[in-house]
Amino acid sequence: MSGADRSGREPLSTVFARLIANFGPISIMQYMGEANARYYAARDPLGAAGDFVTAPEISQMFGELIGLWLADLWQRAGAPATVHYVELGPGRGTLARDALRAAGKAGLAPQVHFVEGSPALRAVQREAVPMAQWHDDLSTLPDDAPILLVANEFLDALPVRQLVRAEAGWRERMVGHEDGGFRPVIGDRPIDVAVPEHLREAEAGTIIETCPGAAAVVDEVARRLASQGGAALFVDYGHAAFQTGSTLQAVRAHRKVDPFVDPGEADLTALVDFATLADVARAGGARWLGTTEQGAWLRALGIEARAAALSRAAPAQAEAIAIARDRLTTPDQMGALFKVMGLAAPGWPDGAGF
Repeated sequence: MSGADRSGREPLSTVFARLIANFGPISIMQYMGEANARYYAARDPLGAAGDFVTAPEISQMFGELIGLWLADLWQRAGAPATVHYVELGPGRGTLARDALRAAGKAGLAPQVHFVEGSPALRAVQREAVPMAQWHDDLSTLPDDAPILLVANEFLDALPVRQLVRAEAGWRERMVGHEDGGFRPVIGDRPIDVAVPEHLREAEAGTIIETCPGAAAVVDEVARRLASQGGAALFVDYGHAAFQTGSTLQAVRAHRKVDPFVDPGEADLTALVDFATLADVARAGGARWLGTTEQGAWLRALGIEARAAALSRAAPAQAEAIAIARDRLTTPDQMGALFKVMGLAAPGWPDGAGF
């Protein structure tokens, strides 16, 4: 690429190529982190005109059921007068708008806090949820009352570190640049000490991913739950048991593309390791309520009944409502790949669906 990107800055591909030429390959984690920082800063990536669609944009039912889940737990915890709704990476504010509307009908009217770094998305969120307060990260969230936290498709965009078993031992997977393009390469520094002992003798070519950012977020949330009270939902695509292999992928204009082409111009993601994050949450002092498939969780919360009620109220939309319900719940669409992990404070009740 040549010329400026849509943000008016030098294309990240040019920056990376120069950096690699001067200092050698960069880590997958640096590549993914800087690419996504550039990508999200300059655009609203959601919807038909963007690069991907998330569950709240598919149907109001998704946000409504989350709002009712939070309200039910809040009521059974004694309905504390002051409570904070916190959303990490709230997209267009659609999930929060739907969740808060449903929760409000159950008597829950929390203070609203968004953790969002993108100026472009903050502007859209302000239109949808004007009463929200914005934060660059979790550190400035209030600590005076319980939190009800939601993170939908937030963890998957945090940069992963990849380690690969080479013939001579474990090395970090890096990104090199040659013949005008980027490609994964194997680093030269031994890194066996960073690999769990039971994996150290894995066959050559084995790749493991870790996500320090996701672990840090879940640890912070767990510690806040332990000290402030409350509950949290993490919804994302990922695996409930540890797996090996690279899951790095890129989406642009609703199509999978090569993650090593045009960094900063596509959404880079990786599957979330919910098994490791459950351990992190417990170590941080939270109760792990469970991790289950999104489809099963939504059905347990009553999505079928909600879809039927919406269809009765708007018969002309019945087919679209059924399509949306199926997209959220069926195993061959979002129902199985997407997982829901629930956390709660010690002393708070269990949540529905787990």
